[in-house]
Amino acid sequence: MHAPAERQPSPPIGEILGDEGFRLFFPLGAIYAALWPLQWVLVFGLDLPLTRSTPPALWHAHEMIFGAFGAALIGFITTAVPEWTDTPKMQGRRLFILAGLWGLGRLVGFFGADAVSVVGAMADAAWLAALAAYVTQVSLRRRTDRLLGFLFWISALLCTQLAVRYAFLTGDAEQAQLLLHCSGLVFLGLLGLALARITVPVTNLVLDPGEETSPFRPHPGRRHLAPGLVVVAIAGELAGLSPAASGFLMIAAGAAFMDRVGEAFIGREALRAEILVLAAASAFAGSGLILVGAARLGAPFGEAAGLHTAFMGGLGIGVLAVYSIAGLLHTGRKLVFPRGAKAAFACAVAATLLRVLPDLGLVAHLPGPPYAAASLLWAAAFLVWLASYWPLFRHPRDSGGDGCG
Repeated sequence: MHAPAERQPSPPIGEILGDEGFRLFFPLGAIYAALWPLQWVLVFGLDLPLTRSTPPALWHAHEMIFGAFGAALIGFITTAVPEWTDTPKMQGRRLFILAGLWGLGRLVGFFGADAVSVVGAMADAAWLAALAAYVTQVSLRRRTDRLLGFLFWISALLCTQLAVRYAFLTGDAEQAQLLLHCSGLVFLGLLGLALARITVPVTNLVLDPGEETSPFRPHPGRRHLAPGLVVVAIAGELAGLSPAASGFLMIAAGAAFMDRVGEAFIGREALRAEILVLAAASAFAGSGLILVGAARLGAPFGEAAGLHTAFMGGLGIGVLAVYSIAGLLHTGRKLVFPRGAKAAFACAVAATLLRVLPDLGLVAHLPGPPYAAASLLWAAAFLVWLASYWPLFRHPRDSGGDGCG
């Protein structure tokens, strides 16, 4: 009889986290996305202990966009860009420096520390500038224009971050709210661009796991329609158009995201979770923008319902989709979501609906602290995902898949 093979010991945690961007920033983003709403809703009762001049709700929006989703952006860019351009992946010290800058911003934002807001502002501006510089450097080295779209959106996010922080420092809450809405729209533009890159290889893997053919080829004119119309919507916001005019621009951008949902109709494989989550991200983003537009045109509900549908649903599910797809393909697994990933998506959808439906007047608010159930389900989504994927991150296999597309 042969002796059972000994299990190889796991590499040191620092070596695992520093190996590639997604191994470090996806867990960081998941933990922060879970903890921030919990402490804001259940611990501090929609308040923050160190805030003095900035409304806590604005800190909440800032930390979800630049904190939770910001970590996802760093992990995605530092993982996908080397793959797309066949350049060495960012590793080790460079990743930890980015993590340190991101983390410094979170130390300020977690408690809404207005007194040291400028420190958080500098840290967040630094990691965004470093990310833009990295994309620029790779583009120049490879002499490619394939990354210019991402460079545009990262640069736009840097600009909105600086403008939001200036509004925080000057106490201009109204301007800060407008700019945070624009920051969320910038992230929706990034989502639309990322989905355009991810959907094609993912759909082809689902249709032909052997990768012998490429049966799915979307119309090239539709690939960047949603990000393009988001640019128009942002321009309308910054130009101060009337509610009716900006509302129609929001509806147009939302319709472009809804158009992307049609790419999921690929036959019976459309019911695969790997396809449904990409369609769901576009559907929530699109319906949220349409709801914002409808509110501005006189619908009997506020814009908050649409904004949470687009940002919490569209961006939240989109981030989980990127985490789940890249987490499998970059650790050498087949593109088949584990049960934990499916449970995470179910929790994220339920959390979004519990947050939005009462604002639309479709269901009553649940008893207890406001938004408690939604925040618990939202936290569960990211923690369940992390529990399911961390073992994969610790024990990678040789990857031969398509990665991030």
